[in-house]
Amino acid sequence: MVYRRTENVVRRLAEREQTILDAAQSIAGEDGMGAVQIAAVAQRADIAAGTVYRYFPSKNDLVAEMIAAMAERELAAMRAAADAAPGPLSALAASIVTFAARALQERRLAWAMMAEPVDVDIDASRLNFRRALAAELEKRIKTAITGRHLPDQDARVAAPAVVGAVLEGLVGPLAPTGGTMREAVQVVTLLALRALGVVDARARGLVAQCVLP
Repeated sequence: MVYRRTENVVRRLAEREQTILDAAQSIAGEDGMGAVQIAAVAQRADIAAGTVYRYFPSKNDLVAEMIAAMAERELAAMRAAADAAPGPLSALAASIVTFAARALQERRLAWAMMAEPVDVDIDASRLNFRRALAAELEKRIKTAITGRHLPDQDARVAAPAVVGAVLEGLVGPLAPTGGTMREAVQVVTLLALRALGVVDARARGLVAQCVLP
């Protein structure tokens, strides 16, 4: 007889996995990626360490899945904001604003997930996250170029430069503290739009139209 998991069992397993991932993310957001250890995650999730290992054979497996899950959420938010915009330039601005605002809102977590110094295996997963962010922005930049809303340029270079501006300007160790989130997001978005070739008045108008998530 072949045992088949019932829908209730499958749901409970998925819920337990999500509980583990949520616990790991909570720890990363509070104390950084180095604090994400199996024992600490188990304690935060109120389960046995052995249970965590049944879902994730190693800490790196857990961290990789946590990063992938966050990447999926952030990219979905960026796409939703851009797709709701009325035009290519508005879509690009909305995408940058959403990325910037969500990163700044959870600054410690964003740094841990994308740039905090870690071991090589974990950094490979984070590189995929940054590549996905750059690819999403590259697509929006190319669309704006095709529609002649931006000057001709290499979007493959411009897109990761925007990602870097957001990370360094808002969540990295060089990012200033103080001020409002709205002001900081507006500054970095204006910087990106100007660098991409949007004239200042138009860039300011685009940012003003964006609604912070």
